[in-house]
Amino acid sequence: MSYKKVVIAGGGVLGSQIALQSAYWGFDTTIWLRSESSIGRTQPKLDQFRDTIAEEIDKMAQDPSFVCRGLIDEGKFDKDECLKKINDAHDNIKLELDMAKAVKDADIVIESMAEEVNAKKEFYEKLAPYLEEKTVLVTNSSTLLPSTFAKYTGRPEKFLSLHFANYIWRNNVAEVMVQDKTDNRYFEEVKQFASEIHMIPLPVNKEKNGYLLNSMLVPFLLSGLDLVANGVSDPVSVDTAWKTGTGAPRGPFEIFDVVGLITAKNIVEQYQKVPGLINPLLKKMMLPYNFKGMLKILDEYIDAGKLGRSTGEGFYKY
Repeated sequence: MSYKKVVIAGGGVLGSQIALQSAYWGFDTTIWLRSESSIGRTQPKLDQFRDTIAEEIDKMAQDPSFVCRGLIDEGKFDKDECLKKINDAHDNIKLELDMAKAVKDADIVIESMAEEVNAKKEFYEKLAPYLEEKTVLVTNSSTLLPSTFAKYTGRPEKFLSLHFANYIWRNNVAEVMVQDKTDNRYFEEVKQFASEIHMIPLPVNKEKNGYLLNSMLVPFLLSGLDLVANGVSDPVSVDTAWKTGTGAPRGPFEIFDVVGLITAKNIVEQYQKVPGLINPLLKKMMLPYNFKGMLKILDEYIDAGKLGRSTGEGFYKY
């Protein structure tokens, strides 16, 4: 089945990006929003991401080494065509407050709302009566497992996760994760849809907190921060060890600056409270980690207004 109409529930940072990516590749795209005030918050995000993508299209034209894989067919970059597609995508996205009207004839609904369990449950229960038989429902949640919500959707066999990385047109991976009741047919359909919007679909064949990327990334980040919290070394040396020793483009503290130190603090607090979120094979290794020291370091930077790249300074100055 080839999807045609795509509905995104929620117009936040990722919801807006998903909508633009979908519309860019020719899908009839609607964002459902709760209120007029939500429109007031979503439209500027769409404008901002449209402008950012246009700037990166221009950068691709000037620098052949810079490639946004989610915006082009391999080997077929045409600046004018790409600019027209992102402007058309921006102009063609519909913002809708009426839930029934928004999801009418939808092939896929992508829930991209705040990570609040009860709010998501209420949303799914409200949504269920409006969905047509054909509609597949996915969650973009990065921390909550789809099995938590399957029974509230009214279609557990058509419900799974589709998780995007931030700046999806550039970091074009999409983790597709099933829950126990997901029918394999829809697993395959969602992977195909991800391919059609020029994501690289990564199958996650069983539920796992953190999916693939964060299951590897979070322990790595915590390990780097722990070295500094315990006085073993300093952020620059830790990053240098990792980059020089592996050839990686960024070390853990440079990554913290990209994601933001408030997000970093949230990660540390989450894993401090629920260490079992980490792979059980790593659990024993993680428990001795100096979470208190990690939070002390992060609080010092946050209190000083050094929140990462977004503020011009975090562990590094920009």
